[in-house]
Parts: sequence; C-alpha cells; structure tokens
Amino acid sequence: MGNIDLLERRNAAVPRALGHATSVYAHHAKNSEIWDVEGRRYIDFAGGIAVLNTGHCHPRVIAAATEQMSRFTHTCVQVLAYEPYVALAERLNALAPFAGPARTIFFTTGAEAVENAVKIARVATGRGGIIAFSGSFHGRTIMTSAMTGKTLPYKRGFGPFPAEIYHVPFPVAHHGTTVADSLKALEFLFRADIEPNRVAAIIIEPVQGEGGFYEAPAELLVALRQICDRHGIVLIADEVQSGFARTGRMFAIEHSGVQPDLVTVAKSLAGGFPLSGVIGREAVMQAAEPGGLGGTYAGNPVACAAALAVLDVIHDEGLLARADSIGARIKARVGAMAQRNDTLPVGAIRGPGAMVGFEIFKERGGTEPDAEATKRVTARALEHGLVLLSCGVFSNVVRILVPLTVEDAVLEEGLGMLERALLV
Repeated sequence: MGNIDLLERRNAAVPRALGHATSVYAHHAKNSEIWDVEGRRYIDFAGGIAVLNTGHCHPRVIAAATEQMSRFTHTCVQVLAYEPYVALAERLNALAPFAGPARTIFFTTGAEAVENAVKIARVATGRGGIIAFSGSFHGRTIMTSAMTGKTLPYKRGFGPFPAEIYHVPFPVAHHGTTVADSLKALEFLFRADIEPNRVAAIIIEPVQGEGGFYEAPAELLVALRQICDRHGIVLIADEVQSGFARTGRMFAIEHSGVQPDLVTVAKSLAGGFPLSGVIGREAVMQAAEPGGLGGTYAGNPVACAAALAVLDVIHDEGLLARADSIGARIKARVGAMAQRNDTLPVGAIRGPGAMVGFEIFKERGGTEPDAEATKRVTARALEHGLVLLSCGVFSNVVRILVPLTVEDAVLEEGLGMLERALLV
C-alpha cells in the first residue's frame, strides 16, 4: 500500500485537526535515514521534532528496551515500582543543571511534564500566577496551551483558558525587541496585572523551539534568576526540545551559567519511547503531598530502560562534542549558501550546538519574513529526499534537528539537498 492510499485512509479515519508536515508514510528507519512504504529513502533533518538525538533505532537503545520488554511492560509505578525508574531518576539528579540535592519524577509527554512543573511550583510557593514568553511552546493541554505564546494554531477556538497566565515579549533583536524591553514589560506586568508575591513561576525555553530557535540571551536569564530570588518565584527551564546534548550541553541553560529551580524534559530523553519528567531542587520537589503527582503510564519501565541507554550513548559516543561539530558544519554551509546570488534570501543563522535555525526573508539583507518561500523550501527538500521542518512566529524559520549520530557522508548529502531546495 502506497502513500496516497494511506493518506486516503487517514482522511477517512482521523480528524483534520491532526496536521502533517508531509504526506509520506514511514516504513522503517535507521539512524538518520528513513524509508517510506514505497521504498523511497529520505534523510531525516527533523528527528521526530527533536526526539531522536541518538538516531532512529540505536542498537543500544533497542537492546535495552527489548530486554525490559522480556521482563514486563507495565505495572504502574504507583502500584509496583521498578528499578529502571529509580536508576533513571538517580542519573538525572546527578546531571541536574543546578547545585544541591535534586529529585526527579517521570511522566509521559512534554506537556504533562510542564503542567506538573506548574503544579509543583504552585504547591511549593502557595501562589497561582505563571509568567511565560511570547513565541514559547509548552504543550497542547488547556493549561500548556494557555502558557504557549503563539495563538495559531494552538489556541484558536480552544478557550477559555485558565486564569493567571501572563506573557512578556521574548527578546529578538531583528524583531525589534531587546532584553531591556522584555524586562521592562515584566516590571509593567508586576505593576499592572499581578504583583510578584502572587507569581508561582516564570517559565522559559533556553532556546525557543516552535517559536523560532531563538536563544534566550544570558543577560535575560541572569536577570530572571535575580528577580525570582528577590520575590521567591520558581524559575522553570523548559528543556523539552533543547535537552539531552542537542545544544552541545546536556541542557541548554548550562550555556548561561544560570541555575533553574525546575527543569522539564521529554523528547530525546528516551530515544523515541514516550517519556518525560521534571527535575528539580529537592526542597521544591518535596512540597507536594504523597499521591499528589503521578499517572498510570508515567515513567513506563520500557521507556525508562531506553532512557538509561540513551544517557550511556550520549556519554560513550561523545555526543556533546559531536553536537558542536555538526552545528558548526551546518551553520558554515548555510552561511555560504546565504552569500550566493542564486539562493533565496537567507539570514539570521543561529543556534547553540546542533539546534540550528535560519530565516528566509523577502529581500536579501532585509528582515521581512517570507513564510510562503519557506513553505516552498520544505516541500522542495522533501522532493529531493530531505525531511525538513519550519517554525517561528512568522513561519519563516527553517530548523534543523538531524540526529547527533548522523554519519558525516549522510550529513553532507542532506546539506546538498538543502542547498538545492534553497535555489531560486
């Protein structure tokens, strides 16, 4: 059965609200390559939206999951606990990007992790207010949709949303917003809408994902840490997309030296198995009563076993350094494309490690976004055999999330496909 046949079946069985970046149906995959149901090969620059830092079907991850599946697949950790859950919590506590004792609890999706981080912050502070940033993406539940700083397509028609969720502008220089503007807006929010002693948490992505791969300036993160310390506010780093070696560090916030109170994780944590979590300072994490947090599938044993293998692969295969190497090669290659006269106007090439984004503009040297051209580029890339995603508030950012285990020859082949997709 081919892609068109499956698309027809999908259209008859699945609601239109589930969007698809491509009309390709996967059959099998290995590392950074995917083959569809018709046998065509693709190079994967999307990584399942940042889920596959260790690639498709890494042998060590598959072996760990298979071994655990031979034992049991589910007991519910709240009924009969199991060692992989505890071992993974111990590993992540040791990796936590802050000083002092840490605790970790597991869930299933990134949105679930973020929502539980809010619950933890609220019970720890006795407050209700949550402050997030424009352009942010924190999930698709009602609470995390409210926290997300982008209306389309995540909010339209889904309200009303929970109260006491506020947004301040995220600083992007070529969009006309500076760090000073963001901090001024936060101070205005404190004067006009909610006093700081009613704010439970400020949440920020150290590198925005869906918002456009914009890195939070260290100056902003330092200021937020100071504000949170001054007012007893919990600082949450949403590392769902940026975590687990993608940026050349285990967590992106480590680039700034700022230490958060809570860290939300998911995506590449378990190499494709559904798993998320909250890592936090012990005093904050212990605030909730026994039974207050959890979930039927939360911290699934197979996913925990896979995640332990992922952490081993990151360490043993040197993926932190590999992310820096890959990212430098991608940015240099895209930078060279931007200098040519036969490519679309490309600029604002950025990203720590291998979390690389760049923008397509309407004019060379300009900053007016060109969403239509960006859409054409991702479509052309697919025609050439490259899975490529866009993002951003103005839908003009191309984001690259190639597995960090990609072979050099495959990476170069994929960059060649990208180059052809960018030709005028």
